[in-house]
Amino acid sequence: MQRSRQFRFERYVIGLLLTLGLIFFAGSLEAQAPPDPGAAPKTDSTPSSPPAQSPAPANPSSNAASGEEVSSRDTAATFKVRVNLVLLRVVVRDSSGNIVTNLKKEDFQLFDNRKPQTISSFSIETPESHAIVPTTKSASEPAEPGETPAAPVAALPQRFVSVVFDDIDMLMEDVASVRDAASRLFDSLAPSDRVGMYSTSGQLTQEFTSDHAKLKEALLGIVPRPLSAHGGFHDCPDLNYYQADQIVNFHMPQALAVATEDTVQCAFNGDETRQAAAQSMALAVAQNVASIGDSQTEFVYRHLEDTMRRLSSMPGQRVMVFVSPGFIVTQQTREAGDLIDRANHANIVINTIDARGLYTPDLLGDIANPPVDTVRTAGFKASYRIEAQSAQSEILGNLADGTGGTYFHNRNDLDVGLQRAVAAPPLSYLLGFSPQNLKVDGHYHTLKVAMAGRQKFIIQARHGYYAPRTVKDPTEAAKQEIQEAIFSQEEIHDVPIDLQTQFFKTDQTQARLAVLTHVDVKGIHFRKAEGRSRDDLTFATAIFDENGNYVTGGEKIVEMRLLDPTLNRLNHSGFTVKSSFDIKPGTYLVRLVVRDAEGSQMAARNGAVVIPN
Repeated sequence: MQRSRQFRFERYVIGLLLTLGLIFFAGSLEAQAPPDPGAAPKTDSTPSSPPAQSPAPANPSSNAASGEEVSSRDTAATFKVRVNLVLLRVVVRDSSGNIVTNLKKEDFQLFDNRKPQTISSFSIETPESHAIVPTTKSASEPAEPGETPAAPVAALPQRFVSVVFDDIDMLMEDVASVRDAASRLFDSLAPSDRVGMYSTSGQLTQEFTSDHAKLKEALLGIVPRPLSAHGGFHDCPDLNYYQADQIVNFHMPQALAVATEDTVQCAFNGDETRQAAAQSMALAVAQNVASIGDSQTEFVYRHLEDTMRRLSSMPGQRVMVFVSPGFIVTQQTREAGDLIDRANHANIVINTIDARGLYTPDLLGDIANPPVDTVRTAGFKASYRIEAQSAQSEILGNLADGTGGTYFHNRNDLDVGLQRAVAAPPLSYLLGFSPQNLKVDGHYHTLKVAMAGRQKFIIQARHGYYAPRTVKDPTEAAKQEIQEAIFSQEEIHDVPIDLQTQFFKTDQTQARLAVLTHVDVKGIHFRKAEGRSRDDLTFATAIFDENGNYVTGGEKIVEMRLLDPTLNRLNHSGFTVKSSFDIKPGTYLVRLVVRDAEGSQMAARNGAVVIPN
């Protein structure tokens, strides 16, 4: 009898301890019921913008020393996709330019630095593939039993396109045809597309929007804006940037001789005895023209980089469309490789369009501003004009080819080119693979996608990726990994999580949004030490508005030092973590990323929030 009473007493004590542990654990993680609309809102993590740095994680042994099993703390948001899983978006067209829609995983071959790779993931994507289902409703309006879930919110952004018009290099006839073609483009965009419009002069800035009226109005701001008026009737000698570059940077004697002869005729009335003075004058003019051209090209580069930097911060697919007649890249200006490297690092595809359309080489120069060519120099000057027009298009081809984009040229149907460059393809294939024995050295890896059969299809995909660099500080490496995932829309499923959101309006202009993350503990790899199962989970949340602009966000770190009974219980129930944010009524994209410290596993989810006015 006494043994029976003792057994019941021990069972009571154990039950009491487990209950107290559950209450403490739930309080630590903020496992929430719906927020009370009548209670004053409690700030969990509401930074207005993502700071550059966040505090270092607490000492992992601190919890064990205090006897705590779980603790959570908010940190500053540190929002830069993991390279150990490489994703390629592939568009396949037939010889007529039509999308090929019936391909399967086994139809593709994939090579990394010429070595065949196993395609581990394969999916077919359409503009509707990433429609985001709302994850929230008002906390004061709980769902009724059997209620049908809300339809996907198609208006949230999924694809961001920066259209850059090279108004520094375009002529008036180029501008007229480009504006006319672009005016017919916007009505064909998907509701999830966001388009921004910019210019290389910096005079045109239309931030990302789905408002077609705004985009059409912005087109009126595209006018030629050259940085210099070089090329006028009174230039002596008359040199273009290409010929000046041949003289100054390549030291081509023929180019200098042609410029000298022109100078003799235009400055010294054909006096052949003034050759030395003519050569000195021609060289000075060539240096001036080359300097002006270098400055203009550098100016174009700076604005392309600025646009690329803005695009790289958008949460989704990123495409840049560069509309330009092209320009000459010389030894004294930055090479195209710099822009290509930046684009590949930021997963930006660059599509280029030759604004000249279908053109024939200009043998005689500008008919409205005819050059002064002598009989002896006319043939050489014509060849320089042809070579210049050919050389300036090379940059367009290189930018497109280096980033897996398309180069539209030698055609007058610019509206078709813009349509293909800006609008999302009706169908694309997403291939994924994990590189074997990848060295963490930051080196560039070439990629090639081929067809397993003998089909002669046109394949569009990026041509490479960068391996991660060695990072001595694991904390900093984790920050970069989380940041890259935050600004993507790809979902990651290493850690099993569910995303739910709730809101209640504090007044007519403000609302409180709760982001609830339920974690399945069975998917976490703990480290056993000192009789406890250890791991730290970082919960990073970013809120973007309907045009993809960052609104707010935060990070919460949950430190777990679990005893075996608690771990066994959580293996069955999991746990929920809550973060709260103050936002205004509107439509929002919620991006959630969870990363564990021990296994370096990640999860990422997208959610849609609609808070009515």
